[in-house]
Amino acid sequence: MLEDLIKERLKKKDALEKLGLNVYPARVKRSHLVAHVVKEFSALSKKKTKVWLTGRLLGLRIQGGVAFADLMDGSGGKIQIVLAKAKLPNFQTLKDNLDIGDFVEVSGPLFKTKKGERSVEAKTLRLIVKSIRPLPSVWHGLQDVEERFRKRYLDLLMNADVREQLVQRSQIVEYLRHSLANEGFLEVETPTLQAIPGGAKARPFKTHHNALDVDFYLRISPELYLKRLLVGGLEKVFELGKVFRNEGMDRDHNPEFTELELYWAYQDYWSLMKFTQKLLKKLIPGKWSSVFFADIFKKHTGKDYKSIPADQLDEIFKKEVRPKIVEPTFVTDYPESLMPLAKLHQDDPSLTESFQLIVNGAEVVKGFSELNDPVFQREQMERQEKAFREGDTESSRKDEDFLEALEYGMPPAAGLGIGIDRLVAIATKAHAVKEIILFPTLRPK
Repeated sequence: MLEDLIKERLKKKDALEKLGLNVYPARVKRSHLVAHVVKEFSALSKKKTKVWLTGRLLGLRIQGGVAFADLMDGSGGKIQIVLAKAKLPNFQTLKDNLDIGDFVEVSGPLFKTKKGERSVEAKTLRLIVKSIRPLPSVWHGLQDVEERFRKRYLDLLMNADVREQLVQRSQIVEYLRHSLANEGFLEVETPTLQAIPGGAKARPFKTHHNALDVDFYLRISPELYLKRLLVGGLEKVFELGKVFRNEGMDRDHNPEFTELELYWAYQDYWSLMKFTQKLLKKLIPGKWSSVFFADIFKKHTGKDYKSIPADQLDEIFKKEVRPKIVEPTFVTDYPESLMPLAKLHQDDPSLTESFQLIVNGAEVVKGFSELNDPVFQREQMERQEKAFREGDTESSRKDEDFLEALEYGMPPAAGLGIGIDRLVAIATKAHAVKEIILFPTLRPK
């Protein structure tokens, strides 16, 4: 059936081209966006403004010598076009060859039909893209959710809610960039290909550089490079970009995701928490609070975290504690074993000056007072390297160049990472991060 429809549309394309018509022209004319025409319809109508619109046909109804079509463009607006045989010289050609999904250029005055429908009276109408494959008749609410993600272009076209969510994502990213710039932060770019993956506990993706004959890793975090910039005298820096972790996929995880990391000299984790709340309060409503790791661990597990082996502590926290945190909550002062890059707590060296912002059971922000003692950092990295060599593929590696940079001196500083996908999912009430990633990672068909 689908193949027959495609063949029929190809025949129409051939017929139009035999008439000397270019159904994929390079240049088109447009005077207004559809959304603007709809918004200013009364004023434009009174002025008898002739508009030139371009867009895709999402509806087509032919009634003898009159045809009605729904036109939509990227502005999100939709308007009816009325084609009359008596007023459109190429009416019959269009009637025989137009299909839903085609792109057109239309010009004419605005008017309202007897039913009050805002419309364009087509004085000229030109086909500017012939759609070969028909749009699906049913899309919203597909049982096979992955099909929506595989064909995101159709998801955007057929589902206004999806378009709005993804537009909001762009606006949130712009808001963060603008807010940080206003606070004096400098946006920078650090390597995506790294000789030694570091800055987080995660298994990296591995690749190979042919010319150098050297293995590289896709970064799991920009952290160690951003800290090098603190050594170099830049006091307020951030990076917003993709990071990659070779891990499973679920409601909160995609192996390729967007992260914002910032580092601020002469701050500690408490001042950074205040700044985080100021930055994100607009995006995450609710009653914000803070709680010590030890207290909330005991509350939800009934156990003292010190009685749990270090290699199990993180998993127990993720499974038994984190899902029970709904309102925006700063969990602070994590054990040293969970935060190898954080500064030890000044009152209790078994803890770190660290925090995570958890909302709806998901970690959205992780931050801490940065470890800048090069001797202790070396000890921590050697411990992580040993764990890696003993089979822990997620353990951080020892980075000699970073350690050398620390030996020149890094100022006291605080830093954090924000998972943009999770943040946007919470802000837009999406039920999973895949919903607000344009092209999430999927298992190949």
